[in-house]
This record gives sequence, C-alpha cells and structure tokens, in this order.
Amino acid sequence: MKSYISLWPAHAAQLPFPRSLAILGSTGSIGVSALDVVAQHPDLFRVAALAGGRNARRLAEQAAIFRPGVLAVLDETVARELKGLLPAGYTPEILIGPGAYETVAALPGVDLVLSAIVGAAGFLPTLAAAKAGKYIALANKESLVLGGRLIRNACRESGAIILPVDSEHNALFQALCGHNGDEDLARLILTASGGPFRGKDASFLAKVTPAQALNHPNWSMGAKISIDSATLMNKGLEVIEACHLYGLPVSRVDVLVHPQSIVHSLVEYVDGSQLAHLGVPDMRIPIAHSLCYPRRVALNMPRLNLASASDLTFEAPDETLFPCLGLAKAAFAASHSHPVALNAANEVAVELFLQGRIQFLDIPRLIEAALTRHAALPQDCGAAELINADSDTRRETLAAAN
Repeated sequence: MKSYISLWPAHAAQLPFPRSLAILGSTGSIGVSALDVVAQHPDLFRVAALAGGRNARRLAEQAAIFRPGVLAVLDETVARELKGLLPAGYTPEILIGPGAYETVAALPGVDLVLSAIVGAAGFLPTLAAAKAGKYIALANKESLVLGGRLIRNACRESGAIILPVDSEHNALFQALCGHNGDEDLARLILTASGGPFRGKDASFLAKVTPAQALNHPNWSMGAKISIDSATLMNKGLEVIEACHLYGLPVSRVDVLVHPQSIVHSLVEYVDGSQLAHLGVPDMRIPIAHSLCYPRRVALNMPRLNLASASDLTFEAPDETLFPCLGLAKAAFAASHSHPVALNAANEVAVELFLQGRIQFLDIPRLIEAALTRHAALPQDCGAAELINADSDTRRETLAAAN
C-alpha cells in the first residue's frame, strides 16, 4: 500500500510500556476519553504533558490526578487561573501560547503524542510531532486535510508513525492489517450515521437551529464536530484523511450511511469480500487501540450485543441535500491546497451558524464560494503558505457572510 504510515510495523511492538504520553487537547471529549483509558491502565502509561487550551478548571483537575511535568494553555489569563487551581506543592512547567502545543508535541522523552485539538489549530503541532519522529495517535483529521503532503514527508524523514484514532479510520486500520496492501485492496468504505437530519427535506433543513444540529443521535461529541456530522462535512474531511492515510485516490474511498453506528467502516478486497469493524459507538475503543497498539486492553464499558441490537441498515448518502460531502471530494481532486480553503470556510461557517448569524444551508453555500475563489498553491509550498491560505479564506468567508 502506498501509505506513509506503517500500518503493521514490526518496530511498533518495540515501543515499550509504560509509554510516555503527551495529550494535545486533553480537556476536549477525545482527551477526556483518553485519560479514562489511561486511568483504567495506569501501569501502561506515564502522562508527561497535557495541553488544555482555555479550560483551566478541567486541566487543573486532570493535572492533579496524573501529575504531568508540563502543562500548556493558550494565554496568560488562563495560565494564572490554572496556577491558582493546582494542588499545593505541585509545580509543573506551564507553557503559554499556540506555539506551546508545538513544544509539547516535540518534547524529548515523550514516546506517544495524542493529537486531539479541534480544527486547523492541530496542524502545526501534529507536524511538529511528525518532524520529531513521535508515534502519533491522530484524532485531528484537519492536520491531514491542511497539510497531508508535508506530514507525509516529515514522517518519511523522521520515522514517525501515525496511528488513526477516528473511529472510521481506526476500523479501516484494523481491517487492513495482515493484508498485502494495494495488491489486495479494492476500496475503502467509510460509514456515516447520517447525523440528526437524515431523511429530512430541504424545507426542514432551511429552518433547523443550532440546538437541533448539536443533538447527534449516537455520539457524544464537541460542538464543531457535531455540526460537521449534521452537514456530512465530517465525512467529507474523513474521505480526504483516508486518501492521505492509505495513499488512495478519492475514487476508491466511498461513504455509506449506517444510522446505528455499529459498523464503523469496511474494507473491500479484490475478491469481493468485505471486512467490517463492529463495536458500540464509544471513542474509548479506537483511542485504546491506538494508544496501546499492537496490544489490546480490556475496557470497563458496555459490550456490543448483536442479539439485542436493532437491525443494521445501510443506504447511500444524499449529496444533493448534504452537498458538503461532494464539496470535500471535489476539493481533494482539485489541488493539494483546495482542502485548506474547504476546511477554513467550513470552520468559519460552523461558528457563524452556532452564533445564529447564518442558516444551516448557508454553510455549504459559503464553502462552495470559498472553493471557487481559491487559486491552487504551488505543489512545493510550505506550512507558512498553507497557514496564509487558511487565514485569507477565513477573512474572505467572514466578509462574504456579512
């Protein structure tokens, strides 16, 4: 398989336990679930660093339990609040600012970096971890959407390994292990729940509220990813991520709506067989698999009981009512930098929708306009040029919405 990640590396088994772990985005839903896995298996991990953005109270609670030597936050105000909340006698180093996440990602002595920051903010820290040769448990799909080429190159040069945390890509990872890569592979099939508006019509979608869009039927997620699930943009970003992870053209990555969220994705092989990964919709399963790979560990959580489960149904996605999926595939096919514009416009549009400043159906409209405006960057452009394109698109999308 023409992939830059090692899906079945012999040396992955050589990463010893306990593993020194840094979590970027520890106070978000993925970070909280990851620390629950760590708490269930304290003999397997040493938490070296936690980066928690602006949630000082939750970060302080986590730090008090796991006692990492390094913490990171985004500004001085949060840092002062954090210091006042830490237990007496515990004095970790506190790093401040967006660059602090890159420092944490490349810390000497850290074996494994969980990249769980939401959105484009995860790109540079993930790139820093790749350049430092870390094992990267990747939960930030936007890193590859923005700079998949740069991260691939960094992994090749440093020997870094990426283990996918997204439930769909982790399912693909497991179904691909032990096979002969591209020689055996026909296509990848990502499953999607369909979100809260599956089966609704355009007149309904024109009136939906942020509260309705945040009410995901199966998964408990943050606000941004919940809206992306409602628009199917989350699945579009995952298609781009899969193309980067597994070295495939977009024509060999399909999407299938599966409302029950029991089948987390499938791999189809050249003989026509399909291998599926099944499990309850709980992110602790793929998180534990990535953090402990190649070892599997027991988890204290409900188990899948197919005898009592509802019927498992599948259907094609409606790309007419939910055009974000098609826009993502078109962006990836257009150029290596069009996904930057796609993601930037989407992040702005989602935030405007959550603020009640635009309607639900304005999200794909703003994204399509951004893609039309975007001029492809040179193939050899660097991270700075991609970040500039991201900033330009955000500014233009905000202006277009006003």
